[in-house]
Amino acid sequence: MSPESTATESTQDAQTALEAHILGVVAQAISRGAFTGEVPASVRLERPKNRDHGDYATSIALQLAKAAGITPQEVAKIIAADLTALDAITSVDVAGPGFINITLNRTSQAELVRTILVAGDKYGHSNSLNGVSINLEFISANPTGPLHLGHTRWAAVGDALGRVLSAAGAKVTQEFYINDRGNQMDLFGASVEAAALGLPIPENGYQGEYIGDLAKDLVAQDKSILNLAGEARTTEFRERAYKLQLAQQQGVLETFRTHFDVWFSERTLHESGAVEHGMDKLRKQGHVFELDDATWLRTTDYGDDKDRVLIKSDGSYTYFSSDTAYYINKRERGSDICIYMLGADHHGYVGRLKAIAACAGDDPEYNVHILIGQLVKIMEGGEEVKLSKRAGTIITLEELVEKVGVDAARYTLIRYPVETPMVLDVDVLKSNTNENPVYYVQYAHARIAGVLRNAAELNISSELADFDPAQLSHDRENELLGSLAQFPRIVASAAELREPHRVARYLEELAGVYHGFYADCRVLPLGDEPAAAVHSARAALCAATKQTLNNGLQLLGVSAPERM
Repeated sequence: MSPESTATESTQDAQTALEAHILGVVAQAISRGAFTGEVPASVRLERPKNRDHGDYATSIALQLAKAAGITPQEVAKIIAADLTALDAITSVDVAGPGFINITLNRTSQAELVRTILVAGDKYGHSNSLNGVSINLEFISANPTGPLHLGHTRWAAVGDALGRVLSAAGAKVTQEFYINDRGNQMDLFGASVEAAALGLPIPENGYQGEYIGDLAKDLVAQDKSILNLAGEARTTEFRERAYKLQLAQQQGVLETFRTHFDVWFSERTLHESGAVEHGMDKLRKQGHVFELDDATWLRTTDYGDDKDRVLIKSDGSYTYFSSDTAYYINKRERGSDICIYMLGADHHGYVGRLKAIAACAGDDPEYNVHILIGQLVKIMEGGEEVKLSKRAGTIITLEELVEKVGVDAARYTLIRYPVETPMVLDVDVLKSNTNENPVYYVQYAHARIAGVLRNAAELNISSELADFDPAQLSHDRENELLGSLAQFPRIVASAAELREPHRVARYLEELAGVYHGFYADCRVLPLGDEPAAAVHSARAALCAATKQTLNNGLQLLGVSAPERM
């Protein structure tokens, strides 16, 4: 669905309304025979860099000219003449080969302040994904150690994407897939057991201080575990350490403001018969076959580079059998779209996951979306930080939060496209300067909060009952209104494209526009100057900007401070 159609009626901005006006004018022109052709499904509007060229520009005349059989300039003049008659438009000019430059009535445009303040925390929300159920799986981890930096990126981006999708009207289930089956679990249990007994960690076992900490905690909880022997003792250490480590992961994610609706255990797929159920479904579709005493899924029919084994010749199930059952399980739980957020080393999963969907009779281009995240490096003091005090290897989520805080970590991890590697500079994120993007945005919010407190002390109202949109005629005010108007379509496009970083970058731009407005437009009277209607109007514009900044930060799971 196009972002141009996503603003709800309650939060309709000036651009959305103008698009509708232009399409209406085109339809009327074609109907009366001014030129021939068909009304486009949408019209693209741009904000000119030089505001002397108007508030918006469109090249729709170039799009219509061929079918009309006349020049783009002639089409543009017909559209321009009809647009000029609209009350919401002050002037329309035709430029170059047929571009149409449009200047809006400032009072009409300023009504956006009312729209934002009435909508409140719902400003920016839309109904573009209403009725769509989305399963968003964005951390798939072994419960065998702390969450590391790779998980941290997904913890921030995945949670923000879930918030953005929900703001677009989707029903989102945020899901953590627990890889709690297989040899790694046995090695984990044996490692904790060895630490508790004071024995060397097994070959290929788990290292790091956290293994010793888990062992101490388990023995402190129940010393009788040491009285067990053999396989029974190893199993108890494995299962109890699993619960403790999973609880630690859950606690850290809660601190990081990352929410999961479902914690899905891989084991349950096998214990519940879901794996066999999935294979039966795929067999009925005609895609399961036997070869060399093994059971296979014929994924090459749908673009995979090779067919995949479900059951090995020794009768053991592969990880792929879990992947297959898990996808079918998600769809049978009611998910229309399954989004997978995978690490940089999982490119090979793209083809096989889409092939699973196709084998199940689904549309792999609609029902499955896969995002691949690139690596994150941490720099501190000009050097890369590689070692973890607790895990012995890569930096953990908990350690990153200790270094820079939740807000800085979340915001920075979200603001970059996931397909690009990123560098997180601890020194920058600790600084209270404009080089620190989260500080820059949060400071804009806190600055506005301070302005509004001062306005209230001077009895300058920012309430809509006292708002006169005609007072907002300065170019800086118009620029700020134009920036605020973009927010609903930014959120909608972030949801459609699965790119929450668009919200972060927008907030930085909005903060910059606000600072420019504040520098050139006095919100509060100077000295003994009496308060006037323009001060109330500007205070209301400040309140609308503060609301939009707050809404954007909430979508990122970042706090919006009132004071800094």
